[in-house]
Amino acid sequence: MAQPDGKKIFFENLSGAGKAIAVLTSGGDAQGMNAAVRAVVRMGLYVGAKVYFIHEGYQGMVDGGDNIREATWESVSSMLQVGGTVIGSARCKEFRTHEGRLKAAHNLVQRGITNLCVIGGDGSLTGANLFREEWSGLLAELVEQGVIEADAVQKYSALHIVGMVGSIDNDFCGTDMTIGTDSALHRIIEVVDAIMTTAQSHQRTFVLEVMGRHCGYLALVSALACGADWVLIPEMPPEDGWEEKMCQKLSANRAGKKRLNIIIVAEGAIDRNNKPITTDNIKNLVVKCLGFDTRVTILGHVQRGGTPSAFDRILASRMGVEAVLALLETTANTPACVVSLCGNQSVRLPLMECVQMTQEVQKAMDEKRFEEAVKLRGRSFENNLKTYKLLAHRKPESELPTSNFNVAVLNVGAPAAGMNAAVRSAVRVGISEGHKMFAVSDGFEGFYKGQIKEIKWGDVGGWTGQGGSLLGTKRTLPAKHVDKIAEQIRKHNINALLVIGGFEAFECLLQLYEARAAYEEFCIPMCMLPATISNNVPGTDLSIGADTALNAIVETCDRIKQSASGTKRRVFIIETMGGYCGYLATVGGLAAGADAAYIYEEPFDIRDLQANVEHLTEKMKTSIQRGLVLRNENSSENYTTDFIYQLYTEEGKGVFDCRKNVLGHMQQVGNVDWLAFNTGSALFFSTVSRVFANSEDSCCLLGMRRRALVFQPVVQLKQESDFVHRIPKEQWWLKLRPLMKILAKYKTSYDVSDSGQLEHVDRNRPKESDASVAM
Repeated sequence: MAQPDGKKIFFENLSGAGKAIAVLTSGGDAQGMNAAVRAVVRMGLYVGAKVYFIHEGYQGMVDGGDNIREATWESVSSMLQVGGTVIGSARCKEFRTHEGRLKAAHNLVQRGITNLCVIGGDGSLTGANLFREEWSGLLAELVEQGVIEADAVQKYSALHIVGMVGSIDNDFCGTDMTIGTDSALHRIIEVVDAIMTTAQSHQRTFVLEVMGRHCGYLALVSALACGADWVLIPEMPPEDGWEEKMCQKLSANRAGKKRLNIIIVAEGAIDRNNKPITTDNIKNLVVKCLGFDTRVTILGHVQRGGTPSAFDRILASRMGVEAVLALLETTANTPACVVSLCGNQSVRLPLMECVQMTQEVQKAMDEKRFEEAVKLRGRSFENNLKTYKLLAHRKPESELPTSNFNVAVLNVGAPAAGMNAAVRSAVRVGISEGHKMFAVSDGFEGFYKGQIKEIKWGDVGGWTGQGGSLLGTKRTLPAKHVDKIAEQIRKHNINALLVIGGFEAFECLLQLYEARAAYEEFCIPMCMLPATISNNVPGTDLSIGADTALNAIVETCDRIKQSASGTKRRVFIIETMGGYCGYLATVGGLAAGADAAYIYEEPFDIRDLQANVEHLTEKMKTSIQRGLVLRNENSSENYTTDFIYQLYTEEGKGVFDCRKNVLGHMQQVGNVDWLAFNTGSALFFSTVSRVFANSEDSCCLLGMRRRALVFQPVVQLKQESDFVHRIPKEQWWLKLRPLMKILAKYKTSYDVSDSGQLEHVDRNRPKESDASVAM
C-alpha cells in the first residue's frame, strides 16, 4: 500500500542543536495541555534542542529559580492521559509590568532560552508577543544594569514565539478547535445524558449553565448534540419577546408527549440590551408561565476536568510537533505565529492577526452587531448555529416550501455511533425543505421487503443520544434484488435516496448507479454519508463513528495502563477493529501514547517485530515502566495478536512481561459523534430541481476533504478504492504514523510536505461554495 507522496527528511537534517526551547502553560487550564507539553518536549529533544519546563506560567518565568527546569524524555512519561496541566498555570500581574518582563528576560537569558512555546488563551499569547517585541530593549537594559554581559545581546538577539491555544471555550479566531474544547463537550454531554434519564422519570425541565463568558461555542454545540429545546449564547441574543416563544415551544413539546425539556445557557448569555440572562431567570420564567417542575444545574469546573478526549490528545500532539518545527524554521524577521487547525490540517497564522480578530468579536458584541460577531467567530460556528436553528425549530406548515419529493433514508453495514444523529438531521432538514421523508428498516434487505414508512419530525426526537442504528442496519447489497427494490421505489414514489453507512454503502451506490441502465427507477438523486468506525471509505478523511470508536479505544488503553500502575515493566498488546484499515490502530496509538502500531498499510516482518522488542527492552531499563502496542485486526495473516504476544513474552524475559487484550465490538458503542450533525444536515437532494437524474454527479458521496465538505460522484471514487481490502488507495492519516514513532523515541523519517505554512487569517477560511465542518 503506497503512502502519500511527499518530501521526506530525517530530522538529523533539521537540527535543533544549540537551541533552547521553553514551554509554559498560562491562564486557565484545559484538557490536552499535557499532551501538547509532552509533544514539545519530545520533539525538541528529538531534534537535539535543550527543552525547559516553565512551571506556573508567566509567574514561574518571572520568579525563575526552580520554576525553570530542564526537561528529559522520561519527565513527560505517563502525562498524556492526565487532565489539566502538570507544569502548573497561574495568572501573573507582575508580567504585565515592565519590571516583571525584565526579570523574566533575565531568567531566560541565564539559561540561553530564546524560543518559547506558549500554551494559553489570547491574553497569554498577546503577552508573549509584547515580550518578543520588547526583547532587545530588555536585554540592553540588563546590560546597562550590569546583570548580563554585553555579548549576550548579540548572542540572544531575538526571542522567537510560537503559540498554541489551550481553552475549553473555543473562543480564539483562526482555528476550528482549541485544545480542550472537545473534552469539555464530552463532559457536558455525559452530564446531559445523565440528567435526561432523571428528567424523563419526573417530567422535568432542566436548565443547564455551561462555561462561555464571552463565547457560546460550548452551549451551541452541546445543544446541537443533545437536541436541546432552547439555547442562549452571547453572540446571538434572542429577539424581543423570546420568553413567550420559548414557553410556547416547551409547552408544544410536552403536548407532543415529550417528557422532558432541556435548556442550555452559556454563562455569558445576554439579551438584546446586553442584560445578563441567568439560569435562575429562566427557571422562574418556566415555573411562572408553565408551572413545570424545573431544576437548575451549573456544570462549572467539571467541564475543565477529567481525562482529555482522543481528539484533544491528537490535536495537542500535532500542534506541539508543529510548534517545534515552526521554531526551527523561524528567522529574526518571522512574526510570532500561532499553530491552528483548519479542517484536518495544521496551519500557522500570524499571532496578532488572530488576537485582533478575536478582540473584534467582543467589540461587535458590545456594539450590538451580533450577526457580524457570529461571522467573525468563523464558518464552523456560523454553520453550527444555522444547523441548530434548522433542527430544533420546526417551521409552521404554511411556511414550508412546496415539494413533491419523497426521500428515503436507510442505514447499511455495521452500526456506528452517530448514525441516529445523522438520520435525525437528514429527516428534519428534509421536512424543512418541504420533502416527505421515508424511513427504511434493515437496510436494503428491508427495502426490497417493503419495510418502508413515512417518518415525521417528532419521530426522531431524542435520537441524538442513541447509539447503534434505530432504523436497523444490514450488510445486504442490492445487486441481487434490484428488481424488487425498483418495485418498492415505484410503489412508494421515492424520488431521492440517502444511504448512511460504511464501505458496503459505497458498494451499494455503485451497484444502484450501474443498475440505471436497466431500471429507470434508479435515475434519482442518491447520496451517501460515510458512517463507519473503521474510517475506510474513499472520498472522505473522516467518517461518522470513527471519533467515538477512538475514544473507546483510548479510554480502554488508559484503564489497562492504570491497572498496571503497581506493576513494573509490563507491555500490553491490544487488538483493535478496522478490517484492513489501520486508522484506529494508528490514531488510537498516537492518542494513547503507544510504542508501536501494526497495520496492513505498512507491511512488517519478523525483523521489525524484533527491533520493536529491543526498543522496548532499552526503554524498560530506564524509568519507563509500561509499554503499549496496538495491532489492527487484519494487519497480517501470520503475525497474529497471539503470535506477537508470545514473541514479546519470550523475548522480554527478565526485562518485562506481557498481557494482551482484544477490544472487539466495544469500539462500536457510544452515543455521539460530532461529524454526524454537519454531514446529516447537508442534504444533497434539497437543491435538485428534477426527479429524473442519471448523470455521475447525481449519485455521490458527501465527505470531508481537508478543509471542507464536498460531494463526489461514487463512480469517480471507484478508481481511488481497493475493493479487495475495502480501503482507499491513499489515506491521509498515514502521515501521522511518524509522529507516533517520534514521540515513542524511534529514529524515523518524517513527511513535511503537509507541515503548516504561514498564512493570513482571511485565507484560513473555505470558499463560500464550500461547506465547513466543526471537527
